[in-house]
Amino acid sequence: MLIAERSSLVRRLARMLGSEPAAEDVAQSLYLKVQRIDDDPPILNKRAFLNRLATNLATDWLRAEKRHDALFEMFDPTPDVPSDTPSIDRQMLDSERMRRFEAALEELPLRCRQVFVLRRIDGLTPGEVAARLGITVNAVAKHVRIAVRHCHARMQDDPDA
Repeated sequence: MLIAERSSLVRRLARMLGSEPAAEDVAQSLYLKVQRIDDDPPILNKRAFLNRLATNLATDWLRAEKRHDALFEMFDPTPDVPSDTPSIDRQMLDSERMRRFEAALEELPLRCRQVFVLRRIDGLTPGEVAARLGITVNAVAKHVRIAVRHCHARMQDDPDA
């Protein structure tokens, strides 16, 4: 009886489990379970009995998969997600570059340094910088150009830049 019903049982199990290999595994378990059953007293509706047994085994398989997945999710550290934190080497290099940049800024004349910091670091507009320091917008542009060239030249001396 099982051999005659096997293909329809596997198709039904595959729909229930969502996987052909899982359906084959459950069908194999069904075969082993049927081999151990005595037919005393005789089973009246063997097809219904096989279908019920297959459904029960599929339900057990789904529960086991759910427990398995929950167990491994609980112990699975964050999957291989790249970290936004730079490596220690990168942090050290960046720190050294920042130190060199700050040293380059310190070498600038005071007014040039003030203009550069207000414009490029604090993000003020050229008009705001000019009004705050009492200079023209053209003078702001000139000081920024001088500061950028100076810092760029100093950073070029840095082999890691």
